[in-house]
Amino acid sequence: MSDIHSKPIAERIDWLFDLAHRHGDTFRSPEAWLARERYLAEHPTAIAVLKCMDGRINIPVATNTPTGILMPFRNLGGIFDLGWPHLGEVLSHHVLRMTSTGRRVLVLITYHWSKGSPRRGCAGFNYDTAAAITHTYQIRRQVEHIFGSSHDTVYPLVCGFETDDEALVVHGTDNAVLDLAGFSAHDEETLAPRLAALLPDMSTQMRADLLPLLRGNLEHIAYVREQARRQERMLDVEHREWMICLGRGFDFLHTPNIALIIGPYSPDLADPLRKAAGIIEHNMKDGRIPDDGFLLLASVPYDEIGVDRARAELKAHFLSRFAAGVLHDEFGELAETMFMHTAVLDWRSRRLERIDD
Repeated sequence: MSDIHSKPIAERIDWLFDLAHRHGDTFRSPEAWLARERYLAEHPTAIAVLKCMDGRINIPVATNTPTGILMPFRNLGGIFDLGWPHLGEVLSHHVLRMTSTGRRVLVLITYHWSKGSPRRGCAGFNYDTAAAITHTYQIRRQVEHIFGSSHDTVYPLVCGFETDDEALVVHGTDNAVLDLAGFSAHDEETLAPRLAALLPDMSTQMRADLLPLLRGNLEHIAYVREQARRQERMLDVEHREWMICLGRGFDFLHTPNIALIIGPYSPDLADPLRKAAGIIEHNMKDGRIPDDGFLLLASVPYDEIGVDRARAELKAHFLSRFAAGVLHDEFGELAETMFMHTAVLDWRSRRLERIDD
């Protein structure tokens, strides 16, 4: 898996769908189902994550959280506007579905940067971390406008993600932050009181449900640093993506720097597609990936068979055609190397089903 970036494009695509198949099998296993049920019984807070399309931003992996617990929303640079009709509807539907079962909702609003090099930061904000932070607080205010500012039920939490150490930075009240890169596993027992001081307006239950993510991140940071010491991650900190994913249902992509994932939320999908294509193009020109092709994969999840699945098929085909049109119009030479696949995802089983024409 470590050298998948250098394989011929046909082998990379076969590897990808095999990965999706294995992920689905694991997700459907009795052990995994029981682990999720046990985790949710112990930690009932629903957690949604708004994050960048950058393939390095993998919060479940960085926090050692079981697959299927965190609800992802991805877009270029983590740029969102809750006034966008589709995004507002999807997020509101998710929050209402969770609260109808008595669960609170924690919304992690993330930005990212690299401590080692600004050019390994967020291309969506032209590597301007201050601008990215400003935007996350704008989203936070929008969440408060929709769901209330008392934070009793829905809590919008701004978090940074440093991609070299894959470390979280939790922003609290009065401009205070909790930077996990500065802690070790020995500091684990201090996290609870630190979090209480940092987020005094967060409910006790919600803080208790946030703690496993922070503890998991401490463990992950230690692992990442050990790999770096062994010089096994030297290339992984760079952009090496070779596929563009458009839509939703890409939880199986737990390998960093494989894909640029674009959620179907913005009214202007062409803009993130252009940015993603530009990154792929530079990856090829700079020799980080082979120039024999890249993958465009469109996926739409469905909850029920019948009408819901049929609508997902139409939407997935539309996304494929739209993205291909943008790339052919504006990246003609690159588009000649494009391989297209279209799929729908059974959300309950995480089964990826190809529906290529």
